[in-house]
Amino acid sequence: METTVVRCAEGHVFSTSTFPMQQLGTSRIGPGRLLRCPRCGRLRQAVPVPGQKRG
Repeated sequence: METTVVRCAEGHVFSTSTFPMQQLGTSRIGPGRLLRCPRCGRLRQAVPVPGQKRG
């Protein structure tokens, strides 16, 4: 299973096994997704950290 390293809106960096990239038609909604941050325990906007993919 592939994991993605992400950064939440509070600046916490963590990895997640699911990071869905939803699309509407031919354009993407954006790079951020709403995920539960394991550091603060809240739902936060999270974006992938460039160059930090793990397999």
